[in-house]
Amino acid sequence: MIDYLAVFITFFAVIDPIGTVPVFIAVTDHYSDKLKRKIALWAALVSASVLVFFVVAGEYILRALDIPLPAFQISGGIVLFLFALNMIFGESKPEHEVHLLDKSHRDTAIFPLAVPSIASPGAMLAAVLLTKNSVYSIWQQAQTVLVMLGVIVLVYVLMLLAGRINKVIGSSGASIVSRVMGLILSAVATTNILAGLTDYFS
Repeated sequence: MIDYLAVFITFFAVIDPIGTVPVFIAVTDHYSDKLKRKIALWAALVSASVLVFFVVAGEYILRALDIPLPAFQISGGIVLFLFALNMIFGESKPEHEVHLLDKSHRDTAIFPLAVPSIASPGAMLAAVLLTKNSVYSIWQQAQTVLVMLGVIVLVYVLMLLAGRINKVIGSSGASIVSRVMGLILSAVATTNILAGLTDYFS
């Protein structure tokens, strides 16, 4: 059995469902409600596919490149930490990703919504690190994938409710939540770095 709460918190931090809401509102502002629902569904499906791909093939790709998993865990932890620092001190997620807005309605669901808003670099790294073949069984990996998909379903629901949520928390509220998640993510990143160092030198 995996620690469901720890895995959920990790994916919640790196995927940042709350922070995705203002991004969704900004990039779908000029679309009809029906098209907004289609964009939300497509973004959820694409991001889920990307993250599941990293769960299935991420470690094999590292082996093909002859990169030891502890090294990837250390570098991944560093990237996660820098990502967390950006969430805490830099531009908030909504403000940053709205700058990446693609005007094409066909591409909006994929960029910037699916990637990099939902399937963020941090989420990709977490998907690999939390499903290491040498540490977790197939059943445990499947449980992790289910938790990860559960977070994406939560993102999808929040995108459908984006209009109502925006009235309640506003952009400032989403920015605050994003920074709190950044603080949690920095602790997760530090843990990954320490674990990677321990595995590499053991």
